[in-house]
Amino acid sequence: MLNRFLLTTILLGSTVAASATSAALPDFTTVVEKEGKAVVNISTTASVRDDDAAAPGMDADTLELLRRFGFPMPPGARGGQPRQHQAQSLGSGFIIDSNGYILTNAHVVAKADEITVKMVDKRTFKAKVVGSDARTDVALLKVDASNLPKVALGDVNKLKQGEWVLAIGQPFGLDNTVTAGIVSAKGRSLPDENFVPFIQTDVAINPGNSGGPLFNMNGEVVGINSQIYSRSGGYMGLSFSIPIDVAMKVADELKSSGKVTRGRIGVSIQDVSEDLAKSFGLNKASGALLSSVEKDGPADKAGLKAGDILLKFNGQSIANSGELPRVVSAAKPGSKATVQVWRDKAAREFQVTVGQLEESDKNTEGREYKGSSDDAGKFGLVVQELNARQLKQLGIPFGLLVRDADAAAAKAGLQAGDVIVGLGGLDLSSMAQLRKALNDLKAGESLPLRVLRNGNPAFIVLKAPSK
Repeated sequence: MLNRFLLTTILLGSTVAASATSAALPDFTTVVEKEGKAVVNISTTASVRDDDAAAPGMDADTLELLRRFGFPMPPGARGGQPRQHQAQSLGSGFIIDSNGYILTNAHVVAKADEITVKMVDKRTFKAKVVGSDARTDVALLKVDASNLPKVALGDVNKLKQGEWVLAIGQPFGLDNTVTAGIVSAKGRSLPDENFVPFIQTDVAINPGNSGGPLFNMNGEVVGINSQIYSRSGGYMGLSFSIPIDVAMKVADELKSSGKVTRGRIGVSIQDVSEDLAKSFGLNKASGALLSSVEKDGPADKAGLKAGDILLKFNGQSIANSGELPRVVSAAKPGSKATVQVWRDKAAREFQVTVGQLEESDKNTEGREYKGSSDDAGKFGLVVQELNARQLKQLGIPFGLLVRDADAAAAKAGLQAGDVIVGLGGLDLSSMAQLRKALNDLKAGESLPLRVLRNGNPAFIVLKAPSK
């Protein structure tokens, strides 16, 4: 009797525990049924020039001339004429306005000649691009329709790490596929993506999901599924979405003017490491270190200089360098901004007139290295002065070329080919200035060196070896 009672109790307990567990699991059906109607499939057609006559370093016209006059064809080139064909691609999107406005990724509709939008109820529409912004990967489309179902928009600020979210899209062309997961992180910065604080999730996102919505459990869109980290081309557990507040700000500008206007102050920046913070006398590693300031740019005119650590922009604290481009770009060109910087172990404020961000290209010229060298001894650093032509090419008044880096110099990250142009916030003006600064360092102390590497500025902390 006792054994039967215990068995009954255990079984009942297991049933209760299972019921409690089931009750705690999320149910996505309501969100899908209610909001899924506003999710659309996007297919595009583009004319592509299939340049099968191409070879490394040669265009199709050059290869055709070689073929016509009987010269041997380079390896890998078949000498055929370029062909034009239609390329098709798939993506996702969602309706944000019942009058036919749709959000998707810019890369989904890039170079498209024709865009077709297909709804859950099988209706199809031809769409036009109202505007597209490559920097945030957001595009606004318009179809000629009304009374369409639209999504509800959520508040990204209320989104929490660990919260359940789901995506709807067409991975690999499979219509209306639902996947779910949790928010892995917020405010994630990605390489070469300075204007979007991505939402990271473990929601399964694959090719075809791009441009689709990321929903919270209230059925509100909190992001646009945009990128994945993958070594295979498929899902690996790291998915990234554009926060909906960022996307809607872009969409509003695209709708009103067809383009996005951003602010700039003309600086190059890097993160502040613990070593850099200590070397600049800052009590914690925060802010954005100005590695260079554009001559006659907004920051330069305001009095900012390389070596300043920007702590606040218009009252908003800058925790790391990744936050600054987003804050500055949101400022209206021509407006006045108050910036707080750390200089000479004290906080200072400056007024900057924000400029307008434009597309720009960087290039570096080849250099010829000649001249006598100087060995910085215990630091394992061998440097030489640049000649007048080299200085002109780099656009600097003085610089020391790193010929070799060993010991402490190599440990700091210095490399042959780096050009030392400053000590902290001070411009370098002589070999003797560097030698003295290094000789004055006591064991364990550090010196921030401002360098140019492939034309790009950066700070590197050189530590004096401990005795």
